[in-house]
Order: sequence, then C-alpha cells, then structure tokens
Amino acid sequence: MKQLKDLQLGESLSEMELAPVERLDLIKYAGASGDFNPIHTIDAEAEKAGLPGIIAHGMWTMGNLSKLFTPYLSEGFIQDYSIRFRGMVFIGDVITLKAAVSEKQQEYTKFTVQAVNQQGKDVLKGDVVFSF
Repeated sequence: MKQLKDLQLGESLSEMELAPVERLDLIKYAGASGDFNPIHTIDAEAEKAGLPGIIAHGMWTMGNLSKLFTPYLSEGFIQDYSIRFRGMVFIGDVITLKAAVSEKQQEYTKFTVQAVNQQGKDVLKGDVVFSF
C-alpha cells in the first residue's frame, strides 16, 4: 500500500464498497448520533413525509466515507472534510466510496471524494484535506 504522501495528482485510493444498507445500520446510527428522526427508521413515517421508504442519515453516509482514510491514520489526520449531499440512500442500496488526489502540498493532500449508489448516481460529493 502506497503512503498518501506518495500519491500523485489524479491518483485514487482503492474504492470501498459497503454492504447493502440495512435498517439496523440506521437504528444503530440513530442511537449513536442522537438523530431519531423517524424518516430514518420507520417506514410509515417516511411515507408520510412523501418518501418512497426510509432513508439513511446523510451523516451516516458521510461518516462511512471517512473509512477510506482509516488505513492512513498512522501518517496523519483528516484536517478538513466538506461535502454536499446529492441524493438519498435507501435500505438495500450498495454504496461505493471513492477518493482521488486533487491537490498536493508538502503538509497536506486534498482529495475529491464521492459516494455513489449501485446505479452509479452520486449520493454525496466533496473534499477531504489530509494533513501530515
């Protein structure tokens, strides 16, 4: 495995595919985060809100995206993390996490990050700054 400092502009980290989203994932996240909005855990409440079913917390997806950088934490840390939510994540969705080098400096590397669903549609996009 290459060190992050050695990656060149345009190079990517290995993609990571998450297991299909399960209701239990979202129940656990609700408990950990304190976000008990029922559109994330109760079908009838999601439908009342006009959704086709329960949706994952956006921050659940964002948190999972940081897993791409876990193998590199001995090299440094995530200094900045900014994203935009682009689509909803539903039960059963398979999310693929991606990161590519967009800027290199001596003290940090900036990555363009994204999470896409099984149809190839973006569910979030953004940037991560990893400092050394």
